[in-house]
Amino acid sequence: MASTNDLKNGLVLKLDGGQLWSVVEFQHVKPGKGPAFVRTKLKNVLSGKVVDKTFNAGVKVETATVDKRDMQFSYMDGDYFVFMDMETYDQLHIDRKVVGDAANFLIEGFEATVAQHAGEVLFVELPTAVELTIAETEPGVQGDRSTGGTKPATLETGHQIQVPLFITTGEKIKVDTRTSDYLGRVNS
Repeated sequence: MASTNDLKNGLVLKLDGGQLWSVVEFQHVKPGKGPAFVRTKLKNVLSGKVVDKTFNAGVKVETATVDKRDMQFSYMDGDYFVFMDMETYDQLHIDRKVVGDAANFLIEGFEATVAQHAGEVLFVELPTAVELTIAETEPGVQGDRSTGGTKPATLETGHQIQVPLFITTGEKIKVDTRTSDYLGRVNS
C-alpha cells in the first residue's frame, strides 16, 4: 500500500478489482478552498487505455510489484518470441499478442525490458530508438518540389516506414519505436 502523496511516474497501481494501471503523470493540487487532491493520468498495463483519475490527497492506494528485467531477444518459436534473461540465462517464451508493436523492431540480439507481475508477462518495452537496416526501397527520384519528399522502405524486420528520398537499400538508419518515424542515418 502507498499513499497518493507517494505517487511517481511509472508506479503501477492495483485498482478497480485488481486491474493494473501505470502512472503516466500526476499533479498535486491544493485549491484555495476545499481539500487537496491528486490529479493523475493512468495507463492500463494490459490494454494500453489511458484515463484521467482524481484521488483525494493522502488516500491509500494498492501498489503492484512489477518486475522489470533487461532481456535479449533470441529467436522466434512459432507465435512466440523467445527472450533470454541476461543474468540467469533463463529463456522466456512471450506470445506475439503481448509483444505487440515492439515486434516491428525486434531482431536477434536486441535488448528489451520485459515487465512481469505474478509470473505473467505484462509488456515488452524497447528503447525509444533502434538502429535497423533498410531491406528494400525504391530509388528516389527528385522531382520539382519545394520540400523534401518521402518514400516507403521495408526494414530488415519486415516493417514498412517512410524515409527521405536519398535513403538507399542496405543503409542503416535510426527509427523511433513509438511512432515508426525515421530519425536519421547511422554513421558506420
